Amino acid sequence: MSRILVVDDSKFMRLILKNYFEKDSSARHEVVGEAEDGASAVAKYKELKPDLVTMDIIMPTESGLAAVRDIVLFDSNAKIIMVSAMGQEKVVEEALALGAKGFVTKPVKAEELLLKVKQVLEI
Repeated sequence: MSRILVVDDSKFMRLILKNYFEKDSSARHEVVGEAEDGASAVAKYKELKPDLVTMDIIMPTESGLAAVRDIVLFDSNAKIIMVSAMGQEKVVEEALALGAKGFVTKPVKAEELLLKVKQVLEI
């Protein structure tokens, strides 16, 4: 079973992602935590030590990029998938350079997200 931390400043987007994971019959996922900004994401990561993080890029307090940097500094094996809107390719490239393992674009399609999760976790 994979333990997942969902990070997005939109409560609605966190709910959508959580539902995708809970309804995936091909693998067992458990959303063990949620965070609404980068600073909370880093704290929750350290506390929960999830197998995977889905990370929004644009968030208040601390951006997804800063959170990726901080999480990877804490755990170089962290598995993070960026979830970004179209048109943020440069930022996604930066996130991948910082240590993110992949990305999916918003609006997120369940099949695309779950396939990327499977690839990153190598299930």
